Amino acid sequence: MSDDDWFERDRPSGDGEPTTDDFAAAFDVDFDPALDPEPAIDAADEPGSTSGGEFDEAFESDIPRLELGIGGLDAMIQGGVPERSLMAVMGSAGTGKTTFGLQFLQHGIERDERAVYIALEESATAVQQAATEKGWPFDDYLDDERLAIVDLDPIEMANSLTSIRNDLPRLIGEFDADRLVLDSVSLLEMMYHDQAKRRMEVFDFTKSLKRAGVTTMLTSEASDRDPYTSKHGIIEYLTDAVFVLQYVRSEFDQTRLAIEIQKIRNANHSRETKPYEITNDGISVYRQADIF
Repeated sequence: MSDDDWFERDRPSGDGEPTTDDFAAAFDVDFDPALDPEPAIDAADEPGSTSGGEFDEAFESDIPRLELGIGGLDAMIQGGVPERSLMAVMGSAGTGKTTFGLQFLQHGIERDERAVYIALEESATAVQQAATEKGWPFDDYLDDERLAIVDLDPIEMANSLTSIRNDLPRLIGEFDADRLVLDSVSLLEMMYHDQAKRRMEVFDFTKSLKRAGVTTMLTSEASDRDPYTSKHGIIEYLTDAVFVLQYVRSEFDQTRLAIEIQKIRNANHSRETKPYEITNDGISVYRQADIF
């Protein structure tokens, strides 16, 4: 696959035939440099964050917020993340990272937003089926051109990353996307065996996402040793917000799913660990419950 063809993936149109016309004209789109802030590089406490437990008062900010659409979680961050944030959802297999991303897009499309899903692990068909099982009509969204699903081979993506990095902001701008999910950044990281090269490429890639001016969610595998660290220990330092999904085992050997907000820049949020469930309707966080 050449550098110029990375985006030419099948996306059903209203007549059922694949089309890339909506993306081809994106290379004429101009972008405001003011919408290209530098990515966060520090995972320490962020401005406006609480040091622990529930927040005591609202964090006053003029920054527009965007709801994630996860029941209970939006309340933990007082109504959503700042718009144009770059987020990471970290967790081991089975913790619901893909469901989190699909639900995030579903919530936006329900509010007349437009969305892009970039899949490195699954085919576009598999992504549609996963959403359909939750009752989310992604087929209709594709037909109405409110949603684009791009499935890329991670090896091909790594080989063409320079072109993708340069073209992605224009692609998103032409589609007029409000939300984007990339599932998962871990597969991209795996393509680079040299640690310094990996860090540089991932840093440049996240910077291109920030330049696109879209609220973006990256899914990432957690480290086998530490659920609060990504597989390669990079992405949590380059994003504005980090959500940690993990299994927690009680003293009675009961295993539950738990979520924690590790950081959100420019937003007050709870730092408590709360249980959640993955149901037929998606993810629900039980803000009023405790783990044990």
